[in-house]
Amino acid sequence: MTFQATPEKGRFITFEGGEGVGKSTQLARLAEHLRDCGFEVVMTREPGGTPKAEKLRAFLLSGRAAPLGPLAEAALFSAARADHVETLIAPALKRGAWVLCDRFADSTRAYQGARGGVDAKTLALLERAAVGDTRPDLTIMLDLPAQEGLTRAASRRHGEEVDRFESEAPAFHDELRQAFLDIAESEPERCCVIDAAMTIDDVARAVQRLVHDRFLAHAAQAAQ
Repeated sequence: MTFQATPEKGRFITFEGGEGVGKSTQLARLAEHLRDCGFEVVMTREPGGTPKAEKLRAFLLSGRAAPLGPLAEAALFSAARADHVETLIAPALKRGAWVLCDRFADSTRAYQGARGGVDAKTLALLERAAVGDTRPDLTIMLDLPAQEGLTRAASRRHGEEVDRFESEAPAFHDELRQAFLDIAESEPERCCVIDAAMTIDDVARAVQRLVHDRFLAHAAQAAQ
């Protein structure tokens, strides 16, 4: 599929899901596709994406924040997100770039909320403060049985240490998967679930088709 870029506003697409579902791989594949179509694409991740947020990422994923509890973790993720949005995401969208982000606020809802027990109203307040109006136009939920995802993640680690969340018990990851599916079900206009058990190429084609149908089909028709 090939399209001609148009001077429309930027789009904000997030990739969500459990460990090992292929978020970074599919984000990179979509970025390559969109660049071939002539769009400026910014690839980023959470926690992280800016120098300040990357420092918080290192602290959070090391597990040093875990003793503070899920609420403190949620606050730290939100602090990183606020800087990420203000410094990188919002300016990129304003100039017309497409922003593709590996995890965003839904991960906080799932990890610290549904799994960690932080009250939904508290998370909503933190999210509103950190995100404001900069909300995803589309969230792609990559779904895979938790154990298969963990196996994939382990095979890609290449000797690196297991991070704070990968090291959780299998039951944690089963509940996490359900939390993401519940979010997708509650916001079907924004979220779309894609079966990550397919081959990498098949998942990439499904993602590209989704993005085309959501954002690019009208541009292609106008160009005919």
